[in-house]
This record gives sequence, C-alpha cells and structure tokens, in this order.
Amino acid sequence: MDKPAKRTAAPSEADRLIAAGRRALATEARGVAALESRLGSSFVAACQICLDCKGRVVVTGMGKSGHIASKIAATLASTGTPAFFMHPAEASHGDLGMITRDDVVLALSNSGETPEILALLTPIARLGVPLIALTGNADSTLAREARAHLDVGVAEEACPLNLAPTASTTATLAMGDALAVALLESRGFTAEDFARSHPGGSLGRRLLLRVSDVMRSGEAVPRVGPDTSMADGLLEMSRKGLGMTVVVDDAGRAVGVYTDGDLRRSLDRRIDVHGARMRDVMTTPCKSIGERELAAEAVHIMETHRITSLPVVNEAGVLVGALNVHDLLRSGVV
Repeated sequence: MDKPAKRTAAPSEADRLIAAGRRALATEARGVAALESRLGSSFVAACQICLDCKGRVVVTGMGKSGHIASKIAATLASTGTPAFFMHPAEASHGDLGMITRDDVVLALSNSGETPEILALLTPIARLGVPLIALTGNADSTLAREARAHLDVGVAEEACPLNLAPTASTTATLAMGDALAVALLESRGFTAEDFARSHPGGSLGRRLLLRVSDVMRSGEAVPRVGPDTSMADGLLEMSRKGLGMTVVVDDAGRAVGVYTDGDLRRSLDRRIDVHGARMRDVMTTPCKSIGERELAAEAVHIMETHRITSLPVVNEAGVLVGALNVHDLLRSGVV
C-alpha cells in the first residue's frame, strides 16, 4: 500500500508576524542603501549652505515628514548645527516670523507638492533665505525651487499597501543623519562639544566631569609616611573609609599605596602589624590619576586593574586627593 502523503504544517501566526517584520526591514534597508550612490554635488551644496549659515537651520515638514523633520532638527542642534523645527501650517499664521535672513530652510516632503510647504516658498524667497529640499520626486515643485535638492525617493514602501509612509520616512531620516554627520565632521565637533549640549544626561556627565569634581581632598584623604607603622597606617585607613591609604614622601609625593587587599596578603604572610613599617608592605609604584583627567578615565583605570580606589596627584606627583568607586557611583559617572 502507498504511504499517505505527509501534511505540511500551516504557518503559525507567529511565523506570519515574523515574516512580515522581516519583509518590512528588508524593504527599508534597500531604501536606505540606495541613498549612498545619490550623494554627490547636491549633497555637497547642501552641506556648504549649512556651513555658511550665520543663523539657524529651520527644518519643516507636514504629517509624518513633520515628525522626521523634528528629529532631524534635534540631531542637527545636538551636533553643532543650531536648528529648530517649524510647523508649516503654523508658519502661515505667524510662525514665519521665526525665520531671519541669516537662516536656512530645510524642507521635507516626499511628494514635493505638499500644499503647506509650497505656501512657504514665496515668503522664503522674499527673505532671500536658501532652501534645501528633501523629496522623493526630483521633478516636483519643491525640488525645482530649492537651491539644493536631496533625492530620498524609495522604490516601494514597507507597507504592503504601498501607502503608509514607512521606507520613505526612514530614508529621509537617514539622509538627515548623513547631513548632520557630514556637518559635524566638517566643523571638527568633538565629544566634549556634544557633552556641553547634553549636560543633564549620563553621557554628559561621563564626558564633562573631571576627577577634581568628585575626589575627596584635604583631611578626607588618607595619607601616611613610609616610616609610619603598619598599625597606624591601618588606623588611617579605617578613619578615612576609602579602603586604602596613600604613602607619601617628605615632599608629599605619592610613592605607594596600601589597600584592603594588601592587608589580606599581609595577614596571610603573618606580618607583625606593630613591627612592620608602611614602606615594607605598601604597593609601589601605585596607580594614580591626575586631577584634570575625566572621571570616566578613573572608571577605566579601576576596571582595567580591578581596583576600587585611586590616589589623585598633580603634575608634580604630589597627592591632592583620592576617590573610590562609590564616589564615582554617586556622581553618576558609573
């Protein structure tokens, strides 16, 4: 007898959802990848217009393009190009007053024929403000009127109906990022510049906070001399609560350190805590950090060497402070 044919299991709902998501991602990835070959003289012109701008880049768009425009404006502003978003519908009711003759307008419209955007062309022209357009239609009114046009057209939307703005908005956002990054590099924008515009975030703290801002100083710094007895060194460690004491010479230079870990090793070796001197048990040379270094560098040193505290020294190697991982945690660097 013939064996019954095996039945192929119907795809589950989970399989269908994953397949739909993958198709959307693949479509959007193709749309973004296609932009690379379009970067040419128009992109250079758009960058130069922004670099020459003495005012701000006014970014505008309607509907979904408006949401993308708002994000592009935020990215430009945080990477060294002063920018803000202007709603095109509100612009015709007074917000055009936001634009000055020193500004640049960056207009987004997939069709290039959005009525609210086209209504701005005459007022912008009267002001003599340069216009950069991001559209999906190089033959559109907006593209023709712009001093620089960036083509962000896509072959298809990720939406299976080819209606909802999906791949087109992703491509527009990517082009905005490309513009922002090119401007950032041209301006020589640094990590510290970025941090200055993000002082409230953890990134800003990591990039702006110096060791001198978080270290303990003065009497809070544990220090002993090389000839101090080990017992007195342990008392200094206990009083200051940093899990270490720094050994300094007569000039105040850090020549060694004694930590909780060193204490455990001393006990294993059965060292006489009353008879031994700090020079006999200290770790030398010791790891230290400069007071003007970034606090993030202190974190790096601690992680690399698996230690929890650091002496802080000036350019002459003189002890000026100390910090431990708890100080860095409280400051928000870690």
